[in-house]
Amino acid sequence: MYVADSRTSTSAQGAVRPSAGRRRAAVAPTVLALGTVSLVTDVSSEMVTAVLPLYLVTGLGLSPLGFGLLDGVYNGFSALVRLVGGHFADRGGGRHKWVAGLGYGISAVCKPLLLVAHALTPIGLVLAADRTGKGLRTAPRDALISLASTPETRGRAFGVHRAMDTAGALLGPLVAFVILRATVDGYDAVFTVSFCVAVLGVLVLVLFVPGGRGDAVPAERPTLRAALALLRGRDLRRITVCALLLGLATVSDSFVYLLLQRRLGVPDRWFALLPLGTAAAFLLLAVPLGRLADRVGRWTVFLAGHGALLVVYALLLTSWHGTGLPYLVLALHGGFYAATDGVLMAAASDSVPERLRSSGLAVVQTGQALTRFACSLLFGAAWTVWGDRAALAGAAAALAACAAFSLTLRPKGTVPA
Repeated sequence: MYVADSRTSTSAQGAVRPSAGRRRAAVAPTVLALGTVSLVTDVSSEMVTAVLPLYLVTGLGLSPLGFGLLDGVYNGFSALVRLVGGHFADRGGGRHKWVAGLGYGISAVCKPLLLVAHALTPIGLVLAADRTGKGLRTAPRDALISLASTPETRGRAFGVHRAMDTAGALLGPLVAFVILRATVDGYDAVFTVSFCVAVLGVLVLVLFVPGGRGDAVPAERPTLRAALALLRGRDLRRITVCALLLGLATVSDSFVYLLLQRRLGVPDRWFALLPLGTAAAFLLLAVPLGRLADRVGRWTVFLAGHGALLVVYALLLTSWHGTGLPYLVLALHGGFYAATDGVLMAAASDSVPERLRSSGLAVVQTGQALTRFACSLLFGAAWTVWGDRAALAGAAAALAACAAFSLTLRPKGTVPA
């Protein structure tokens, strides 16, 4: 990986854009700085995510339906504020960094609140606030990455960022596992350490991520209506529709780990290590698949990633209990994220003008988050009523149908020039 040289310019939004003369293979300093912030922050958030399913289901005795509701809140509530975060980041010069910083700060404050929340309602409120912070920061952060990269290297830039982000996701469960093994009040210790690490992430953002006030405030103020009007464009509309449909059939990570634990009889004390397999595969594949998306087409890689997820469902539905099952499932699960997360944002960036980059990306993210929220609720309800295998079979059928439909929608902007 290369670091961009100093020949850069500052956009009206305060992001650093590479000049035409910089090397094609360069990764801008903004991308590396944001990657560091995400690495530190993900150590904090994944510490909580790794123990949360077990804490809620085993420690507090929630049913699969109750967990599905909370998991939907944890992963989908941010959809309600992503458009707001994207909108405020686009209004005026240089607000991307500070809106993202507000989001990181809210999420950090929520970590110690889990120490005093021991019932469904207060835990739900804390998780909703935490996801509000995530919703505020995601679109401005991705807009900064997009504005700091050229169209030819956006897949690589998002791949580098997601790889650094996933390095934190890899370390987080390890830290949680060590804390659970070394302390008596393991969950409380995890939440406390998570808060301290989250504060460090906010400090890194403030001190090292380029911000600036921008050259000038845009003559025409960006509006939410203008962002939603971007869906009139053929390419962005098709990207958004496919993200919605595929999100509606994407079972959350926590359910995948719970299913894998039940299949293999994994002891509770080892449960926090299951996300490591997904994170390791994501870390190894994010940059190669990002570069591949720049070369062969982002839509091809995006749909192939959902094909990998479909194979995960199929493996969990089979009667195979071999020692290779967890390794294969987690590797494919990480490959799914490597081929879809940053690649989707790189594809959408090509269809969004610079002045609406943050709010335009938020439109796609909002739709995807809402459908994944619905999937968590539906899957939890189906598991409670019909059992885990029937629920997973329904999700697999839905994913196959949505992927087949998405094959017919091939936005022109997602293929290599």
